[in-house]
Amino acid sequence: MESEILINVTFEEVRVGLVEGGQLVELYVEREKEASLVGNIYKGKVLKVLPGMQSAFVDIGLEKAAFLYVADVKADLESYAPFLDEEEQLELTSIRPRNDIPIEDLIREGQELLVQVSKDPLGTKGARVTSYVTIPGRYLVLMPGLDHVGISRRITNDEERSRLKALVDSFRPQGHGLIVRTAAEGAQEEELRQDLEFLLLLWKDIQEKNQRCSAPMMLYSDFDLVLRSVRDMMSQDVERVVIDSQKEFQRLKEFVNTYFSKLSDKIELYQSNEPLFEAYGVEPDIARALGRKVWLKSGGYIVIDQTEAMTVIDVNTGKFVGKENLENTILQTNLEAVKEIAYQIRLRNLGGIIIVDFIDMELQENRDRVFNAFKEAMKRDKAKNTIFNISELGLIQMTRKRVRESLGRKLCEVCPYCDGKGFVLSARTICFEIFRKLQKITAPKGTKVIITAHPEVAELLSDEKSYIIETLERTKGIEIIIKENKNIHQENYSITVL
Repeated sequence: MESEILINVTFEEVRVGLVEGGQLVELYVEREKEASLVGNIYKGKVLKVLPGMQSAFVDIGLEKAAFLYVADVKADLESYAPFLDEEEQLELTSIRPRNDIPIEDLIREGQELLVQVSKDPLGTKGARVTSYVTIPGRYLVLMPGLDHVGISRRITNDEERSRLKALVDSFRPQGHGLIVRTAAEGAQEEELRQDLEFLLLLWKDIQEKNQRCSAPMMLYSDFDLVLRSVRDMMSQDVERVVIDSQKEFQRLKEFVNTYFSKLSDKIELYQSNEPLFEAYGVEPDIARALGRKVWLKSGGYIVIDQTEAMTVIDVNTGKFVGKENLENTILQTNLEAVKEIAYQIRLRNLGGIIIVDFIDMELQENRDRVFNAFKEAMKRDKAKNTIFNISELGLIQMTRKRVRESLGRKLCEVCPYCDGKGFVLSARTICFEIFRKLQKITAPKGTKVIITAHPEVAELLSDEKSYIIETLERTKGIEIIIKENKNIHQENYSITVL
């Protein structure tokens, strides 16, 4: 499927969208003060080793100490995956890990380490780092200190895989591992050699800085989103890159002409007055990706709830009543939901544990159809994922690699009104809470009691529930005055006894 990369640059924000068949399927947002740290290399100092957790905290100069797990100081090639884009599936052959060596025997407090960020800080957690460094180029990824050649799994042609491996093996420097990226498919030897030379120069510069400086210090910062979009997202399927900033267009052209000259003709400057994302019709896709409920064309809908530990997706028939029997109506709703769920997972960049609650189906063959359709739909997702078979309860459990924050957490914040609950106590509930507190009041006859509440609560007290107020006034011998304050939270109120 042909695709396009859209780059929208405005003030301190850059948005990059990957569009396939006219639909936005991936969105990356980078703001000047919130740029991703993944791929950055630091000289850090070990602050504390935690034997009980087999991990350590490392000072790399950020507000929060970075987290180094024991697996990230062992020879396991899975550690390299985050730096190759979560979009790319890689053929990684793991070196036998040293499971018998605890972290306290590998590093010590006060020790200086060369580390690379593998995961951005998420919520209250600091960045996750690894002591194994990788440097990605256009066609290759350099892995200093390893003798290994891997080929991207997305290169499926056996002859091409063999050709690339033989080429890379012929000029790979001893003591350095390489992974051949998807973009290298069809590349010539000279292009691969130039990419390697560039990476080796970067690594030499990092080593020299490491010798000169003391921790904590950043030694290498990965390209910004504009340049990364071309380096990492350009594939044979991408027809063109459209960017709406004259300044960034010139910078991108210079970058491409220097390192990837064959891509130069694919870079286009967008000059219309209509905003780029609106012209390509992708703004509605972003809006849908931030909503909790997503409607299906048939009238059914899915509900997506994201928690700290997992994401739960629920499928409902909604307005869809079908044309035949109930089982067929449920099957059609589930099959339609499959495509939308796979799309939303990719667009929202949902990671970790994901539970999909499909509508229960009686027939095993129907459950199998839904499961196989879901696996097929998820094939277009380039992030590493594992899908488990559908259960008797209609649940599909899956895991998806999480490197960066989801779209919702990136663009949204906890609602200050409901404090993230997604709901508030109703005005009626608050009324009865006030009544219970009024019943506890013991005051002399003729005492005035002032209730200050949100307008909706005050209206209920003065109108529909006024007979309860009158009863309380009569039985307790007090005068109740109701005042409204539109500036307070619906759940807040005050009771003042004068």
